[in-house]
Amino acid sequence: MPISTFRPRKKGEKLPPLKERLARIGLVNDWDYVLHLPLRYEDETAITPIADLVSGSPAQIEGVVIDERVSPRSLTAVVEDNTGVLQVRLIHFFPSQAQQLRVGARVRLYGEPRSGWNQTLEMVHPRIKRAVERTDDLPTTLTPVYPAGEGITQPWLRKRIARALLDVDLTDLLPESIRTKLRLPPLRDALQYLHHPPRGATLADLDTHSCPAWQRLKLDELLAQQITLRHSRVLRGKSVAPVLAEPKSGRITPDLIRGLPFRLTGAQARVWKEVGADLALPHPMNRLVQGDVGSGKTVIAALAACRAIECGYQAAIMAPTEILAEQHFRGISQWLEPLGIRIAFLTGHQKASERRAMLEDIASGRAQLAVGTHALIQDAVSFHKLGLAIIDEQHRFGVSQRLALRTAAADGLTPHLLMLSATPIPRTLAMSYLADFDVSVIDELPPGRQPVSTRIMPISRKPALIEGIGREVSRGHQAYWVCPLIEENEELDLTAAKETFEEIKSALPGVTVGLVHGELPQQEKDAVMQAFKAGEISLLVATTVIEVGVDVPNASTMVIEHAERFGLAQLHQLRGRIGRGSLKSWCILLYGEPLSENGKARLQVIRNTTDGFEIARKDLELRGPGEFLGARQSGVPMLRFASLEEDGELLDMARELGDEWLKNDPDTALRHAKRWFAGREGFLEA
Repeated sequence: MPISTFRPRKKGEKLPPLKERLARIGLVNDWDYVLHLPLRYEDETAITPIADLVSGSPAQIEGVVIDERVSPRSLTAVVEDNTGVLQVRLIHFFPSQAQQLRVGARVRLYGEPRSGWNQTLEMVHPRIKRAVERTDDLPTTLTPVYPAGEGITQPWLRKRIARALLDVDLTDLLPESIRTKLRLPPLRDALQYLHHPPRGATLADLDTHSCPAWQRLKLDELLAQQITLRHSRVLRGKSVAPVLAEPKSGRITPDLIRGLPFRLTGAQARVWKEVGADLALPHPMNRLVQGDVGSGKTVIAALAACRAIECGYQAAIMAPTEILAEQHFRGISQWLEPLGIRIAFLTGHQKASERRAMLEDIASGRAQLAVGTHALIQDAVSFHKLGLAIIDEQHRFGVSQRLALRTAAADGLTPHLLMLSATPIPRTLAMSYLADFDVSVIDELPPGRQPVSTRIMPISRKPALIEGIGREVSRGHQAYWVCPLIEENEELDLTAAKETFEEIKSALPGVTVGLVHGELPQQEKDAVMQAFKAGEISLLVATTVIEVGVDVPNASTMVIEHAERFGLAQLHQLRGRIGRGSLKSWCILLYGEPLSENGKARLQVIRNTTDGFEIARKDLELRGPGEFLGARQSGVPMLRFASLEEDGELLDMARELGDEWLKNDPDTALRHAKRWFAGREGFLEA
């Protein structure tokens, strides 16, 4: 569910309108309210004798106030029933609460009892109600406690959700045969149960989302997602794309393969065959090529571009950063320019004259391949005949950006789409979120890649480590030293890259040290990177701008400072910058103390494995699918209720049932999907 960012309100500052506050927590229409499920429940269906209260277990009691004491800062009272006494304490209180707790008043209290200073049980700030001497007015269902935003009360939410449950059309679209077979309740019954569990409902089943009502909702959600994604695939199959089959007279692609300074690995050859087969079809390819750091995805991109070009079309490669775009441009230019292919390079920091020339080359078709950043999708860019769009690190682009490149159609045709990712996607994630993609995996590293040994050490050993790095570079090797920030941040207490740069220069006067970070002017950044690649700089201090797109075979050491602040995927990407030559390579993870349990778990994963898929699986556990895929900005229907780790069987079931439902009753299946993901289907085309 959407979570709003809390900001303390200044004194006298008005709350935003209620509609705006509700939208922040995802409450816009009646269906949103119906699916706004409780965080937890309170059991007010019974009265617990005071003598039976258990410290730490919330309960409801009823009794008479026998003592009350008021001070400027607190109110204390003693409530008695026929089994014992309970102390009540309010640290801050309103006059109305003092009135409720006057001596002689009969009250009903709900809260969590705990041991007080004099060994008696007390409740601090319980919910207080006036009581009568009868219990037939007790609720018959558990009381829901909902996620709420600023100034939104539980009573208001309960009434609004109850109204939505009456107003929304909850016609059960799931075929009764499926519901009966799986022993699942009707949709309306499931929702009523989750919003208002009856007296005696098992809280453990509700908390673990394992009761039939929860299973019904999770299956519905997974079905809607699978149907939406599969329908997107069907719609794409109706679109027309240029047929990029291997031409009989085409020589560019075979010449590229022959001219490469290495042989394709078996995995690269297999993936290229899969991509080539897609390109030869008359409907748009939608393929994701994933492979670990250094597995050779760029070669597949180059081959696909050559196939488009030899068929008379243009190709475009879009990368998320200028460094990565430039890496592609320089690397691919070395392979393709000898074949007579003209390549345009487009970024946001070019001189006006250079940019104008590139735009003219792209628009006229003189440039057969365009390589660049987001600059490729700006209004000024007009392709002559785009047949293939290639997007690198696709999860780092928003859906509108991916869609913009794909809709640069040629002759009314939809370009083929090839996406590359160095972040391996776990199986359950691919099944759930990439059901409309075809996925190819380069699961083999090129020969000669050296395994990287990873060590973890505290930041206190930094001076000794700097000395060790000095000995390593004195042997003619090179090293990276990565810092997460470029300026001192007292709150996070992280060492700045500039400060580390000065510290290393001072400690190693005979070593040439370079510094590169995101705020450097592009020309300076390029000059430093080129000097490092050329071996003129032995030790490069950098922020994460070197995460991707840097290939220096002579670099044998990677130090990542405050590694506990990085995500698993980022650590794995950074480590992939070394081990690219014949040298034994080391990755040292420096951590700040104290190290949290979560931070310790992440570093141990990186130390114990270099398997990108295992790292991705752990990363998914820690971060969740939204952040992992970049899908929070992409418009892909995220799961609110189902868990990819825990509901694998339901996901398998939803895939099978979704296909069957679309085949047998597509209209009802699509109504079901629209109920869950209304307004978001179009983005799936990206």
